[in-house]
Amino acid sequence: MFLALFAALLTVAPVDPGLVDPGLPRLLRPACFTGEPRARSAGPLQLEKLEKSTDAMGTTFSVVLYGSDQASMNQAIDAALDEAHRLDALLSNYLPESEWSRINREAAAHPVAVSPELFRLLSDCVEYSRASEGTFDLTVGPLMRAWGFFGGSRHVLAPDQIRKALERVGYQHVQLNAQERTVRFDRPGVEIDPGGVGKGYAVDRMVEILRGRGFRNALVAASGSSIFGLGNPPEEPRGWPISIADPWDHRKNAAQVFLKDLSLSTSGSYEKSFRAGGHRYSHIMDPRRGVPAESAVQVTVLAPRTIDSEVWAKPYFIQGFAWTAAHKPKSWRVLYCENTPGTACSWVE
Repeated sequence: MFLALFAALLTVAPVDPGLVDPGLPRLLRPACFTGEPRARSAGPLQLEKLEKSTDAMGTTFSVVLYGSDQASMNQAIDAALDEAHRLDALLSNYLPESEWSRINREAAAHPVAVSPELFRLLSDCVEYSRASEGTFDLTVGPLMRAWGFFGGSRHVLAPDQIRKALERVGYQHVQLNAQERTVRFDRPGVEIDPGGVGKGYAVDRMVEILRGRGFRNALVAASGSSIFGLGNPPEEPRGWPISIADPWDHRKNAAQVFLKDLSLSTSGSYEKSFRAGGHRYSHIMDPRRGVPAESAVQVTVLAPRTIDSEVWAKPYFIQGFAWTAAHKPKSWRVLYCENTPGTACSWVE
């Protein structure tokens, strides 16, 4: 698994086995929570612990919350989980009525007016693409589909098939008009995919809802790959303890970290992969070259915002250790695991 949450914070269960190469560690997800108080902390505050989860955006969002009033805790968690569903309805590329789906249907034919929230998010995504030198790209969908990662039969593409798919890939094909607040594609066949940004954005919004209701101690997670630790759990002033699994031996830990007003996201090549001709191909695609990235097996990013840690995990994975060291913000932490069996993961300085 990518991340093991310990100290009895979360339990985990495997995802659909059809999504993961059976010979590799599986990405695990939080189990469903009962919604009932689980424990009381020792000490004068007597904080209650409440846990709930919901399914949205094709994943499981979970919240662990500490507080002193059960009714307000329930209301806050429900509001946070409702936000995940609201954003699913906004950003889904599977729901035909979502704003995101309408862009994909119509933007090649004419400019599509969108809500202020979605326009801000798309503008940020274009900036991420520029800053990452094209290794983060919302338009990677045609490549993912051609390789069979969007529900098809996974297979290796011939060079001419890669060239054909690349004709419809590139963030430069997404034209944003800030004055009119519209989105336009400059050619047919372009589409945008929220998969690399939606979960992180949703986790951040959920955290803001909890903060807005006065809570300062919570853990919010999208499956096991994007997490935000708000404050700290009782009796652990360092923050929420997280164990990052060793990608070569999931019985071991590559590192242990504590999240205190901090996010963590992980990308790993074993989450969805296939073998062909004795070679393993991952789902982490280099949008510039049209082929799966191979320099890393797992990258974990710690950053103040979950949208940032989620987005940047893939560019760091694709660009490699040296590029990451030269471009990451100094205050961020990145754990880089090279694609060499048995090689220890190392922190990028």
